[in-house]
Amino acid sequence: MVPKSPENLNPEQKKAVTSIEGPLLILAGAGAGKTKTITERIGHLVHTGIAPSSILAITFTNKAAKEMRERIEQKFRDDKALNRPVSMFERPFISTFHSLGVHILREQSREVGIKKYFVIFDRDDSKKAIKEALLILGLDPKTHDPARLIGIISKEKGQGNNARDYSANEEGGYFKNVVSQVWPEYEKILTRDNALDFDDLLLKTMNLLSSNTAVREYYQETWKHIHIDEYQDTNRVQYEISRLLVGKDKNICVVGDIDQNIYSWRGADIKNILDFEKDYPDAKVITLEENYRSTKNILEAANTVIEKNKIRRKKNLFTSNTSGDKIGLFQGLDEVSEAGFIALKTREIIKKGTSPEEIAVLYRANFQSRVLEEAFMSHGIPYQILGTRFFDRKEIKDIISYLRSALNPDSLSDLKRIINVPTRGIGKTTIAKIFSGNESSLTSAIQTKLVNFRALLEKIEKTSKEKKLSETISFIIKVVGLEEEWKDSGDDGVARLENAYELSNFASKYDHLPPEESVLNFLTDVALQSDQDEMNDEEKAVRLMTIHASKGLEFDTVFISGLEDGLFPHQEINKEGIAPEEAEEERRLFYVAITRARKKVFLSYAETRTLFGRRQVNMPSPFIFDIPETLIEEEVVDKYTLPRKPLLEIDF
Repeated sequence: MVPKSPENLNPEQKKAVTSIEGPLLILAGAGAGKTKTITERIGHLVHTGIAPSSILAITFTNKAAKEMRERIEQKFRDDKALNRPVSMFERPFISTFHSLGVHILREQSREVGIKKYFVIFDRDDSKKAIKEALLILGLDPKTHDPARLIGIISKEKGQGNNARDYSANEEGGYFKNVVSQVWPEYEKILTRDNALDFDDLLLKTMNLLSSNTAVREYYQETWKHIHIDEYQDTNRVQYEISRLLVGKDKNICVVGDIDQNIYSWRGADIKNILDFEKDYPDAKVITLEENYRSTKNILEAANTVIEKNKIRRKKNLFTSNTSGDKIGLFQGLDEVSEAGFIALKTREIIKKGTSPEEIAVLYRANFQSRVLEEAFMSHGIPYQILGTRFFDRKEIKDIISYLRSALNPDSLSDLKRIINVPTRGIGKTTIAKIFSGNESSLTSAIQTKLVNFRALLEKIEKTSKEKKLSETISFIIKVVGLEEEWKDSGDDGVARLENAYELSNFASKYDHLPPEESVLNFLTDVALQSDQDEMNDEEKAVRLMTIHASKGLEFDTVFISGLEDGLFPHQEINKEGIAPEEAEEERRLFYVAITRARKKVFLSYAETRTLFGRRQVNMPSPFIFDIPETLIEEEVVDKYTLPRKPLLEIDF
């Protein structure tokens, strides 16, 4: 096949697309068309005769993986040179790191020593398991926060450590001793339930590839051309997986932006991208600096802000877009007036023709959303807040637990959740005896109920292997008695039933797959859902989210709220002994926030704000002063202190 010259690319993008042999580092600035570049590169590889199935592309979010998958499949459909229908085409493997881990561990379950239908514990499952571990040890979960404990364990696993490694470290006091006790008990619960947590999906994959030469060589032969997106956000385990998958030809292409490294708090190591050329001395480096997203004024502000950071590779974003509006700046008396400004300005922008979903309000910490929500509700402005997850609803988790328990009877956590949902007269004493292996001591009436319950799970398992996934979900809703119970539970029950059938609608996306494959893919995707996956792209509503959650997204108009010293940048950066790369992360986070905008950025802060139950007087964030005054225009205060009114009828 004669390679086709890539079209509609700038010179640096074209270099990145056509450099297909050996290691390649693409430093891609915000809005520089990196997804398009990777897509075109994969297409070019196929044009040179590379089998699509030998191409691996890893991204950091399900949303990004889905977008890349759709772009590549569209390219294959539109490209006549490929000369065969997409349905017959071997596709590249495009996934997140966690989904890749699931794929490898399910394929190699015997080598790992786990069952194929292992359960994936989400953060809520893990916190419950930690609480159980604390109780087993006689420790109080109210005194020892399960969320904090799982956070420590997660970060350690992300660095490649296990419970034994952690305990062997002599440093640490009382809290370390608690973690050292809880972690092994937590692992016992995972093993008991045939479950892995998020971090195990990566850690066990790394250990397998590292220790098993045959498995490692199999995947090196399978995927000969590897692409890693957002490389600056990889932790040690993700870095090791990437390195272990690279074959003898070293055909690895990593894409990243040092200036957008914002996840050190969860283990991301900026050194991975800074040291790429040390790891691969023959690496070619290409920098993408032309921005296609933002106006000149927005880019000048972003460039000026990020230049103050020392730990970075120098680059300067530029664009052929117009200069655009100046950056708006609002000073509120308190958080209520700040939120009122944002709501009223949003209303004004919508009335002028901007669709609500093209507006985002960003904040540094989740607690800031409350007063913003109140302002949007008061003014009748439609909004969607990221972080309120559909899959965290009780009724949804109950249905999913029925499916998980049917396929994996070892999962006592799922069994505990559903055994008395709906009510079957099986109480806590019965459950305790089941967990301790004393079922024989139960009354005959209770044992009959258990036999019936397990027969129910067997029916679900049989259905899941014969029917479409959406039909299996509907079957669960009916056969276990949830539909009957919710129908008789008033408005709340009706809402639960509507959510349950919405889950069936969601599951229909997997109906084209064979039953077993559809169930595995569905359970994997549900377990690995992120905040961005909850965003309904078709809902005409203003998006409210943390800056971290906005990574990879873009909007016409962006509000960056709470720009006060101690809130943003966060007070943590003033702690003694903080590493320079961590101290600079707050500025990188501000840079990410600014570069989400295409046309307009508003900055706002409050003179006073209630923090930790105390009213505090605040200084404006130093980040505001990093932006040249010539790029900023102050918003008129009086205009946004009007009495609250309902939003006028707007035709969305």
